[in-house]
Amino acid sequence: MKRFLLPILITLFLISASAVFTLNFRALYYHDISSLNIEEISGYSEHVIRENYNALIDYNSIFHRDPLDLSLPMSREGRIHFQDVKRIFDVLQIICLITLTASLILGIRSWKQGCRKFLRNSAILSVLLPAAAGILIASNWENAFILFHEIMFSNDYWIFDERTDPVIQILPDEFFLHCALMIIALILAASLCMGLIYLRQKHQKNDSSRLHS
Repeated sequence: MKRFLLPILITLFLISASAVFTLNFRALYYHDISSLNIEEISGYSEHVIRENYNALIDYNSIFHRDPLDLSLPMSREGRIHFQDVKRIFDVLQIICLITLTASLILGIRSWKQGCRKFLRNSAILSVLLPAAAGILIASNWENAFILFHEIMFSNDYWIFDERTDPVIQILPDEFFLHCALMIIALILAASLCMGLIYLRQKHQKNDSSRLHS
């Protein structure tokens, strides 16, 4: 079990860091404003759309403690849902910081001891979740989206009525699909990097062994 502790920590870091990075990568949403025709679909100007989206992202920062303040109307249920979302992202950011610290400490120690297998194990372990998520998304994104919300939330406040919570008009499902794909891509890229580093280190070790034999 001890040898899997570091790969588990690294995997948790990659998942949480990828989610946190994607949340704060506002350029993705700004691009989707035009590519998904959010202005035309919602009827709001790009200024209003950006203003409210930025307010949501700022609100989900672990350092933000003020109430959510949107320029668009918001129901009681909608406000509760965004509070639930913030709690999830607060936990993710805490996990990200804790696992980063623990991974660095244990990783540096293992590296100094000449152990590189944690890179291989981390690469393998971290690819499992994106693979499973990718299969679900490819088979049926709508069902995967619903399943995610049913798992993460204990109520149905995530089912918005655009008449009382018009903010849902500027948050189309396709945007969340793009977020999911970006998270998967980031984790896979990190997994690939770890795998390549491990193979390079293994190759160098084998070359060194042959030279001394």
